[in-house]
Amino acid sequence: MKTMTRPAALLAILALGLAPAAVADEAYRQEVKKWRQAREERLRSDSGWLSLAGLFWLKDGTNTVGTDASSDVVLPASSGASSAGAIVFDGGQAALRLASGVSAQVGGRAVSGPQVMRTDESGRPDVVQIGAVSFYIIKRGDRYGVRVKDKTSEARRNFTGLRWYEVNEAYRVEARWVSYPQPRPLQVPTILGDTAAMPSPGYAEFEIGGQKVRLEGVLEAPSSEELFFILRDQTSAKETYGAGRFLYSDLPKAGRVVLDFNKAYNPPCAFTTYATCPLPPKQNWLPVRIEAGELAYAGPGAH
Repeated sequence: MKTMTRPAALLAILALGLAPAAVADEAYRQEVKKWRQAREERLRSDSGWLSLAGLFWLKDGTNTVGTDASSDVVLPASSGASSAGAIVFDGGQAALRLASGVSAQVGGRAVSGPQVMRTDESGRPDVVQIGAVSFYIIKRGDRYGVRVKDKTSEARRNFTGLRWYEVNEAYRVEARWVSYPQPRPLQVPTILGDTAAMPSPGYAEFEIGGQKVRLEGVLEAPSSEELFFILRDQTSAKETYGAGRFLYSDLPKAGRVVLDFNKAYNPPCAFTTYATCPLPPKQNWLPVRIEAGELAYAGPGAH
């Protein structure tokens, strides 16, 4: 088959009534739509945020686990374990002791005896699976808790889908990146009422809505290959989620960073009361409307 030359290809595009810029715009829109579809699939997945079913803070000593309402860690009925055993917690160390006859897996491996549980500080917490329910240990500030997930959760069963602003390439912004000599600890408030210090390597400065604004980025880990922005704008608590939105970008190159607000999305707290979301620091409260990205979740029964 003969390869079409560039001029011939251009003429073919024009014959269809499409300018080259329009073709580029359509390719970009399709890329964003594909990204949004993947975002929703992650949310809907067995281990997605919609499966969250509980959060219980550990006390020193024995913490009972089971479906019984008197348990310290109450599991959903789909676990099928009225008394699953206990988590013994001491000095930041947690060990699972299963009750006799309870079948459980950790990392896909069947366990029966005492099991030390790594927390999410390691980046790879030990996840205990009992029936349709899983749980693992998280650390938030000075507290340790048990995060419970249920594949059959009500939030997952009744999920109505995400809503978005129309893709608008004007909200894909190339910003000037200003680096700090050394990363600074940024005090980020959380939904729990405390703060977490996150390293900020600098800020992005750009013009939008006729105003010059800036967003301070953070690194979620020293080895992060992305910048993380937690932001609030003048659509927050109106068209978009009240507590703000999240946005990731590639690391800066040559003093520039691309912020694609068409991919700004809601934190887990928009869908569940069991998440421990960071909130936008004051310097990331923008005085402009960002009419791009994910809209507020409507939820079941919304009109």
